[in-house]
Amino acid sequence: MELRRCGNTELLLSKLGAGCWAFGGGDYWGEQNQRDVNRVVRRAVELGINYFDTAEAYNNGRSEKALGEAIRGIPRDGVLIGTKISPCNTKPDVLKKHCTDSLNRLQTDYIDLYMVHWPISPQSIQHFTNDYSLINNPPELDDAFFTLNKLKEQGKIRYIGVSNFGLERLNEAREFADIVVNELPYSLLARAIEHEILPYSKQNKIGVIGYMTLLQGILADIYPTLEDVPKWQRRTRHFSADNNHLTRHGEAGAEQETNEALEGIRIIMQEVGISMPAIAIKWALAQENLTCALVGARTVEELEENVKAANEPLDPLIVEELNAVTFPLKEKLGKSFDYYESVENDRTE
Repeated sequence: MELRRCGNTELLLSKLGAGCWAFGGGDYWGEQNQRDVNRVVRRAVELGINYFDTAEAYNNGRSEKALGEAIRGIPRDGVLIGTKISPCNTKPDVLKKHCTDSLNRLQTDYIDLYMVHWPISPQSIQHFTNDYSLINNPPELDDAFFTLNKLKEQGKIRYIGVSNFGLERLNEAREFADIVVNELPYSLLARAIEHEILPYSKQNKIGVIGYMTLLQGILADIYPTLEDVPKWQRRTRHFSADNNHLTRHGEAGAEQETNEALEGIRIIMQEVGISMPAIAIKWALAQENLTCALVGARTVEELEENVKAANEPLDPLIVEELNAVTFPLKEKLGKSFDYYESVENDRTE
């Protein structure tokens, strides 16, 4: 498995990373057996995957706990752990406690990449808490990153990162800390970061970890039509807000462009004889500005298919064809990469 340098650091991340959101089980992804988690994690390490990505918010900490159980017995220097602190928990004393809690759940003395999950703003905090005193008076940015720097000095975290930070928010954070990575949504059907943040990251030597590589199953080719996608996965701006009370963006969506993009991808995959999830993984990893692409796997069989796809590069001409058939959708969705909110309510800016 190819390793890619994360920004200017000494961190070398496997180009395919393990997304651990489903670990521990929960309402969003359903139950997840710990024995399967153990098998997936250990097989991933055998196959050369060294980066495992989680967050305190994933299944109320159960994802971190499940990952901690799964890596027991694996040499600690053989895995890189990334986890995320919710923006509502970034006041100094709270942040220190939550970092300790994550360390305990992960059963480790240090976290390799500790990221602020969303910008520290009322707009994003309200999705993590109902405490309006906190929503209306969010933690101070300098206090939060001063505390993160202290945790780094203490050896509890190795590197500081962010997730879902737009240009303005990223520049603000960089005034107070050395931000080595920004974790962002990126896939064939979600290319908004190509407009600004991906070129900026390359220019400033900031690593980029891509999530939603399979767009929560849509690029796994398990749904015959967009109407078959479960409502919980149909909340992005790819879909109309009509007839789905779970959506927040309130927009007409881009269903026509999404359908046309999927049809174009299917034609290409039939021509080259590659499955849709495989072609989506290969396309993401063909982007040289991407440090690591995250893909979840619930079974060893799924994992092995993902790794096989990652280890067989895509012909550059096919990459260009895929870029072309998904370009209209990219233009329709624009530069906002908060796919769950309207452009006016973008939480990343």
